Amino acid sequence: MAVEFEPMIGRYFTLNIAGDDCRIYMEESGTGIPLLCLHTAGSDARQFRHILSDPDVTSRFRVIAFDLPWHGKSNPPKGFRDSDYKLTVDGYKRIISDVCFALDLQSPVVMGCSMGGRIVCHLALENPAYFRAMIALEGADKLEPYYNLEWLHRPDVHGGEIQAAFVSSQVAPTSPDEYRWETLWHYMQGGPGVFKGDLHFYWLDGDFDERSPQIDTKACPVYLMSGEYDCSCTPERTLETASRIKGSKVTIMKGLGHFPMSENPALFKTYLMPVLLEIANNAA
Repeated sequence: MAVEFEPMIGRYFTLNIAGDDCRIYMEESGTGIPLLCLHTAGSDARQFRHILSDPDVTSRFRVIAFDLPWHGKSNPPKGFRDSDYKLTVDGYKRIISDVCFALDLQSPVVMGCSMGGRIVCHLALENPAYFRAMIALEGADKLEPYYNLEWLHRPDVHGGEIQAAFVSSQVAPTSPDEYRWETLWHYMQGGPGVFKGDLHFYWLDGDFDERSPQIDTKACPVYLMSGEYDCSCTPERTLETASRIKGSKVTIMKGLGHFPMSENPALFKTYLMPVLLEIANNAA
């Protein structure tokens, strides 16, 4: 019986980040406009496997998804045992910019989810001339913490199971059970302290609601897309963000939660394809 391989190709490269050489894992598929995908807090780029293997997307876009350092198959920096991981705005922006330049991405589209949806708006604000467009999935410009982070990294607690339990409420109740548990499995496998370190950015360091009105959507179009069942970046938070980013295009996705690309890929595609086609047609 012949093996049927999925179309994406996985490989590693080394990236110097703040003076440390980090081994980064990435997957890519397709040709055309670069589409860089950013995973959620505490997870990894496996969340985008359905997009990477969809010929309707990859026929016009070169889809790239990478694991941040400390996440998935990417390594933490050398000597990580002597430090606590903490994601910051400046560090996150630097990683994405360095990846773009290392891969020589010309005028890329960046699509991030959750903390990835937050950082794309920072990028649109600070370097609109370089990026073709930003797609913020479940990305608001300000959020309030709603559970205690202090006990997320303890030796007497199974961090992976706790992380999955926390985010399970953010998956839409109508999402297929197969993909719900695949999404949660990614969280169960997260490294110690990584989810907590990501949430430092997501809840504390990443707010920019006072600066978001400065985003020039004529220079860099911004698409805000959030699931109706998302109890973290709620539809209300997304609409508030859209009201501050003049010219942004907002979609509240019916039947979806906080992880649209992995929890219900078929339904998410019906919302994503019109956006991608608009971006592609504007580039023609």
